[in-house]
Amino acid sequence: MTVLLQVDRLTKRYGAHHAAENLSFELEEHTSTALIGPNGAGKTTTLSMLAGLVSPSSGTLRLLEGSRQDLRPYIGFLPQYPKFFPWLSGLEFTEMTARLSGMEVRRARMEAQKTLEFVGLGDALNKKAGVFSGGMKQRLGLAQAIVHKPKLLLLDEPVSALDPVGRRQVMNLLKELQQETTILYSTHILNDAEEMTDQLLFLRKGLLVEQGSLSAVRDTYADPRIVIEFETANDMRRFAEEAPWQMAMSGCVATIDVMSQKADMSSVLSVLNRGSFSVLKVELQKASLEEIFMKVALAE
Repeated sequence: MTVLLQVDRLTKRYGAHHAAENLSFELEEHTSTALIGPNGAGKTTTLSMLAGLVSPSSGTLRLLEGSRQDLRPYIGFLPQYPKFFPWLSGLEFTEMTARLSGMEVRRARMEAQKTLEFVGLGDALNKKAGVFSGGMKQRLGLAQAIVHKPKLLLLDEPVSALDPVGRRQVMNLLKELQQETTILYSTHILNDAEEMTDQLLFLRKGLLVEQGSLSAVRDTYADPRIVIEFETANDMRRFAEEAPWQMAMSGCVATIDVMSQKADMSSVLSVLNRGSFSVLKVELQKASLEEIFMKVALAE
């Protein structure tokens, strides 16, 4: 794939406080990257520097072989709490942002209408933004960020304020957008990151402490375990007596840590078959993204 953005040692200091320090990563075209970290990790600061809203203290950004000054025309940005002029309609606001990007009048009106229909606001083109619901405002914010067809779309917590239905709808829109643009978004909703992410960037106290594809990060922090669900607690206890491994037991479920117990699926199945246990399910599980988050982003 072609690299769209190169970030090299990007740093932002406020006096003695380092909001972001020596961040280096690349974004490839038509990929989706999740920026993950606890509150105060530097996610919003990082996105704001990429969007040109905050000047870095040091470091460089390089987009499409261009210089730092080339970034803005290629970027769409949705802040966590977008603000709108309440007296403008959705169409007027989106058309205005299209014009600000340099689009001529007729094309700006056409693209604004097409974009609002794409984000699900086709029936509210002429409604004033002041009467929009929270979900509608989030969609309008997305519309203004993509109306000029940016090469790089930056989204700060794009679905955190939405209900489950709205979140699902916006996530589906982002998947469609990834066919045409590159997306970098911050999120606290780890299920979304698992669903739509080519790369993870973990921030902690302004530092990039881990990065890579979801599969690569999972392999690094795999913590694999074999989970066996028995039909009865008695079956589980009999299995624990016959098996050569230590295991955690709860209800009718036994969990064996693969690494520490040197267990594998074939040997576990062999013991199960010999004992004629009533088993409902046997599966190999790896650490969830939430578990990885707790290890990586919250570790001291």
